[in-house]
Amino acid sequence: MSENKARLSLANSQEVIELPVLKGTIGPDVVDVRRLVANGVFTYDPGFMSTASTESAITYIDGDAGVLLHRGYPIDQLAEHSDYLETCYLLLNGELPDAESKQQFIAEITQHTMVDAQIAKILDGFQRDAHPMAVMVSLAGALAALYHEGLDIDDAAQRKLAAIRLIAKMPTLAAMTYKHSIGQPYMSPLNSLNYAENFLHMMFGVPADKPNVSPVLAKAMDVIFLLHADHEQNASTSTVRLAGSTGANPYACIASGISALWGPAHGGANEAVLTMLNEIGDESRIEEFIARAKDKDDPFRLMGFGHRVYKNFDPRSRVMRKICDEVLADLGVENDPLFKIARRLEKIALEDEYFIERKLYPNVDFYSGIILKAIGIPTSMFTVIFALGRTPGWISHWNEMLSNPYKIGRPRQLYTGPVQRDYPA
Repeated sequence: MSENKARLSLANSQEVIELPVLKGTIGPDVVDVRRLVANGVFTYDPGFMSTASTESAITYIDGDAGVLLHRGYPIDQLAEHSDYLETCYLLLNGELPDAESKQQFIAEITQHTMVDAQIAKILDGFQRDAHPMAVMVSLAGALAALYHEGLDIDDAAQRKLAAIRLIAKMPTLAAMTYKHSIGQPYMSPLNSLNYAENFLHMMFGVPADKPNVSPVLAKAMDVIFLLHADHEQNASTSTVRLAGSTGANPYACIASGISALWGPAHGGANEAVLTMLNEIGDESRIEEFIARAKDKDDPFRLMGFGHRVYKNFDPRSRVMRKICDEVLADLGVENDPLFKIARRLEKIALEDEYFIERKLYPNVDFYSGIILKAIGIPTSMFTVIFALGRTPGWISHWNEMLSNPYKIGRPRQLYTGPVQRDYPA
């Protein structure tokens, strides 16, 4: 029990309520308000912007300082020295694996990349132009139907198997979703390829050809997955935890996370970057759009600049900027008109006092959108890539919650409707 206390005095009561102040390892202190309900009082915090809904040891963000830590490791160090599957292991288990544990984890992922043949039949029921995120929600739900009987979420070993299956199968489901949209045959995963190579092979390969994946593009995809692996208690992660608090099937919980991520205020930012670049259309119009962005009365906004969490530089964007340069060079598309617009916007944002004063720096979505476009992934698939990368974060938070005492989520409300009244005679 914390020795530090917050004291709350209510105007209509003589009683002073003492509330414990809890300390984490880093970050703001937290006032424990659980006792308030016994006094007939709730806290009011729309959007939960000042409310800690859970205790977690997975990810820490300091938006003012531009810090993102996974289990204590800075994101830039993980991007430089680690890879996606090692980061998945870290998120799930709390520590980096030794060489033997890493190889065993990779082998387990590789063994579970195939999906049941029924998945293809489910896909065949969708129109070609169905939104890929709608399809992914359905396919994740289908996994809940396939892996339901005998799944005991109170068994740590079965929770681990669910996590392995999800991380392994998401690239296969994502690639099948894309192939269905363009009317091409599905590509089976290849155990000889690494995680990112396998995804690109399933996305762009055809049955008659041997696998031919650029190492530069595979590395870029791996880094994109890694940089999106977790981001603390955001809307989709909180949705997964809330669904999981009911004891729901983990695959259904992930489907709920995909649904939350689908919203344009959450997962659609990199798609919005490409929409903006297409709207600008030509380098000659950049100054016009910069002026519009500075005009507070103009609804136009530069997408991919600034971040609602990071009030300083997005730590992921520094990594992504370097990867972006490598991808454009490898593909020889540095002079593509769209990418030239992006480069000019980036230069202005890093040099113009208007943007510097407001800390409107290019964020991870700005660069990831450019990279995905260059690789050949359509904008409709961008949020699917986000969901794929975020899966280990979602399932790690779900597993952490179920590994500790927890309560079913039950947010309160400030009721403003009619008081009790009688039905008219």
